[in-house]
Amino acid sequence: MSQKTGQMVPVILSGGSGTRLWPLSRKAMPKQLLALVGENTMIQDTVARARGDDFSAPLIISNQDHRFVVAEQLRAQGIEGARIILEPIGRNTAPAAAIAALQVSSEDPEALVLLMPSDHVVLDQPAFLAAVTAARHAALGGALVTFGIKPSSAQTGYGYIKAGTALVGAPGALTVERFVEKPDRATAEGYVASGNYFWNSGMFLFRAVTLLEELERLQPGMLALCRSALKSAHRDMDFIRLDETAFASCPSDSIDYAVMEHARSAAVVPVEMGWNDVGSWQSLWDIAERTGEGNALQGDVVIEGVRNSYLRSDGPLLAAVGVEDLIIVATKDAVLVSHRDASQDVKKIVEQLDGAGRQHHMLHPRVHRPWGTYEGVDSGKNFQVKRIVVNPGAKLSLQMHHRRAEHWIVVQGSALVTCDDRQFVLEANQSTYIPLGAKHRLENTGTLPLQLIEVQSGDYLGEDDIVRFEDSYGRVPKPA
Repeated sequence: MSQKTGQMVPVILSGGSGTRLWPLSRKAMPKQLLALVGENTMIQDTVARARGDDFSAPLIISNQDHRFVVAEQLRAQGIEGARIILEPIGRNTAPAAAIAALQVSSEDPEALVLLMPSDHVVLDQPAFLAAVTAARHAALGGALVTFGIKPSSAQTGYGYIKAGTALVGAPGALTVERFVEKPDRATAEGYVASGNYFWNSGMFLFRAVTLLEELERLQPGMLALCRSALKSAHRDMDFIRLDETAFASCPSDSIDYAVMEHARSAAVVPVEMGWNDVGSWQSLWDIAERTGEGNALQGDVVIEGVRNSYLRSDGPLLAAVGVEDLIIVATKDAVLVSHRDASQDVKKIVEQLDGAGRQHHMLHPRVHRPWGTYEGVDSGKNFQVKRIVVNPGAKLSLQMHHRRAEHWIVVQGSALVTCDDRQFVLEANQSTYIPLGAKHRLENTGTLPLQLIEVQSGDYLGEDDIVRFEDSYGRVPKPA
């Protein structure tokens, strides 16, 4: 990577399981990959927040299952030079920060790491940049710096930071007296009234080598395993895959617990920047534009006599009459109705779905793949219908199925089809049949998205009935 010495490297943590904003957020497409506030997705907004001469290209620490969606969203924003490191298993923020510091310090020993979650909202960009500037002075002086949000209310869902005295040589930064876990209501009210407690934003700035020194002192075992996981990592296309054995052996711990609470020099920069961790549907209602009746509306929504509610439809017409203080969210395959005060309990619904073996918490009807998307249209005994979109220049793997045959009907674009030893082109309004057991491949050689309807028929139609022979995305299993 080409960068100036001593630059700040934005490190974006993109994990998450998609439970608190169900049914929009799901395990395969958690909230950071969705456009919840504005036109861009949350990870796109996070990366855009730290662009400019003071910043190098970003480093993304991602769940391996989201790798192609993350890469596509960065490409769509014109982000060049980004590195994406894939975690084989989630291990909380401390190992992720350790991996980032090891990678960054190997590229530039003088670099600073700006560690940010990918799923937070920052509405005041100038305030954010001013806070980063203040934090940079503190970090160059050897401090591990966190950003403290000036509390607007007594929230019990956030951790707090108690600030001490001004940090010498770093205007705008204060020493950290202690970190406090999520308090009860009365304690939180006392914190807000005191004026020297701040919400813990989960964002940090530090010299990479400073964090590594603290990890060596406080968490030598964790650091050794992270170093091994990175040393034994391998390239997979544009991704860096950490060694699974070493990384899975790391203790799962937050950077707060593992390092910050015991750091020799911890600092906090207080800031008001329109921050929100979007931890529930209530949080989205808090920051949304609302009507005179207090309603936040998005999508195809019609209301009458509704007050102080959040209503969103990403699918059918949503109509509500004579209700208040509700969250109502509709997607193509699920509807959520919750009181605003109970929106934190949405994760309990997800737990029920998981326990019952349902798929509604895992996947949307529209499923993203590295080559495009597919979406279920209809299904019944021994058949299902899908709408498939293949991106320009993309192709599916050369594959076969043991238990299903397929009919393909092109509705837009041009498809290059391989079926056993034949290869031919299908234009719009043309179709073909892929027999059970035939080796086949679908490719879009054009400049427009290829759209087709696929009708599958057979006694088993699961996605695991795929045998891949060739694949552009590294999904062919290696020989044992």
